[in-house]
Amino acid sequence: MSGIRIDKWLWAARFFKTRRLATDAVGGGKVRLNEQPIKPAREIKVGDRLDVFNGGTRWQVVVRALSEKRGPASEARLLYEETPESITAREAEQARRKFEHEPAADIHGRPTKRDRRQLGRFSNS
Repeated sequence: MSGIRIDKWLWAARFFKTRRLATDAVGGGKVRLNEQPIKPAREIKVGDRLDVFNGGTRWQVVVRALSEKRGPASEARLLYEETPESITAREAEQARRKFEHEPAADIHGRPTKRDRRQLGRFSNS
């Protein structure tokens, strides 16, 4: 196997839960191959460097193996090697989130009637 579609590999390596989410992320610019934007049908090879942004987490990985099938997480981790810079940055971000509360984390969807009243109190003052 000389190459595999990047969306299929991201799904098999368990960066995304579904292949559709992987395709949307690649198309939306959340994945870069060798620091270049790509399309979901782009083929990757062993040794390529990927920058993956999934929600609040960023990974910089080097492709070590190719797979079209999604297997257990222990096998998925063998498909890539995370760079040391990525590991330290990800751990620092996790530590920051543990001790700092994000104000917008509690907001989900439209404001409730109570939320609108509280917003009104701030804007009328």
